[in-house]
Amino acid sequence: MLKFTEDHEWLKIDGDVATVGITEHAAEQLGDLVFVELPDVGAKLDKGGEASTVESVKAASDVYCPLAGEIVEVNQAIVDDPSLVNSDPTGAGWFFKLKLDDANSASELMDETAYQAMIG
Repeated sequence: MLKFTEDHEWLKIDGDVATVGITEHAAEQLGDLVFVELPDVGAKLDKGGEASTVESVKAASDVYCPLAGEIVEVNQAIVDDPSLVNSDPTGAGWFFKLKLDDANSASELMDETAYQAMIG
């Protein structure tokens, strides 16, 4: 089950760890990505804090941490090949794994139906 933020991040939650990436909608809006910067493993981030930076041929944009927690893994493959984010944003194009401070806080986020309604 995926959860979504108003900033166009998705989360796939497994216990108290969330895999985080940007949505297909965000990837389409950004265009072809040419650069991805990821947070450091072990970094503690607050909800809404800047977690990553992406650059496309169109613009640079920040990726925000959807919930408070600690970075436990990053996806080096998207640093090496940023086009993975465009080709498979909710699969191979994931950004980082976050050990949640409070797994119950995910209930504050949108489900797919609400996200689709938001992007209309």
